[in-house]
Amino acid sequence: MIGIIIGSIILLIILIAAIFMNLSPEFGGKHKETDIKRYQQSKHFKKGKFENLSETNMDMSFKETMATLVDYIKGVPNSKPDFELPVEKIDSTNWEQNDTTDRIFWFGHSAFLLKLDGKNILIDPMLGEVPAPHPLLGGKRYSSSLPIEIEKLPRIDVVLISHDHYDHLDYGTIQLLKDKTNQFMVPLGVGAHLRSWGIEENRIEEFDWWQELTYEHIQLAFTPSRHFSGRGLGDRFSTLWGSWVIKGKSKSLFFSGDSGYGDHFKRIGETYGPFDFAMMECGQYNEKWADIHMMPEESAQASADVKASKVMPIHWGAFTLSIHSWIDPVERFTKEANRLNLAHYVPKIGEEIKLSEIGTRFEQWWKK
Repeated sequence: MIGIIIGSIILLIILIAAIFMNLSPEFGGKHKETDIKRYQQSKHFKKGKFENLSETNMDMSFKETMATLVDYIKGVPNSKPDFELPVEKIDSTNWEQNDTTDRIFWFGHSAFLLKLDGKNILIDPMLGEVPAPHPLLGGKRYSSSLPIEIEKLPRIDVVLISHDHYDHLDYGTIQLLKDKTNQFMVPLGVGAHLRSWGIEENRIEEFDWWQELTYEHIQLAFTPSRHFSGRGLGDRFSTLWGSWVIKGKSKSLFFSGDSGYGDHFKRIGETYGPFDFAMMECGQYNEKWADIHMMPEESAQASADVKASKVMPIHWGAFTLSIHSWIDPVERFTKEANRLNLAHYVPKIGEEIKLSEIGTRFEQWWKK
């Protein structure tokens, strides 16, 4: 009888999970046959999936998987802040009065609001509370509020997405943005998600690596990263992932997306550098998955590789997604950046960064 009860509970859990994954819109859209044929034209799409430029090992043995699971359950000291993070508020009433000022605001993790040459650009706007398909499946955002609520954001000209993981592409955020955004620029395959979420085809541009587009005189290029994609069971590598080059009239920026270290950074620097400002992934790493997330020391080196005049570490400061102290990324990055004599800046969440006036002095606001 006990065995029957346990078996029934397991079957019920499996049934609920299957129904949730098939009916919940958070998991995104399906790829049509015409989509697959379009992906096949990319030299980075082979045998039904996208591939990294260099060999990337994501396999873990059963022993390593179990050890990692135990590490997550045990946790680490200082895995999240034990105080309220300082968040500077963005004054939306003054936004349109400052059209001539190129500036950028960080929302924590990898989300940014950029004003460049009078255009409003959102980068990886995961502005939800939990980076998961359901609130029970992930940890909450550290800060209790955003610099500005989505409803108060100005009209957005372009949303740039680096890949389809939940901490970069959020269903709830897109629902609130879709009626106030002109264009969505996304990697190959990610358009299927947006179309299933009610965004018209003519507002979606899908990019392969090294593909370029000029939007209202702003030059955009989708460049490689070393990572992977997927939002559900069995769809890993089904969409592309990457980084973004953004060039205005006088300022040039680089956004790394998520990436392990590799030669692609030097190639990006040689092709599009130097950059006035780079936003470089630095956080949620582990030696077990070093091929897909850089160690902080590698993040600093990658910043030098792309020829960034100034750089800030990103992919930290909002969520706990790995097994390290929440301040470990910024502490290790700044130490290595100082060793490399690399100009860097670590703003508070919501702090205005004027691209013409980026300094190198900042408060260590992450310390209690």
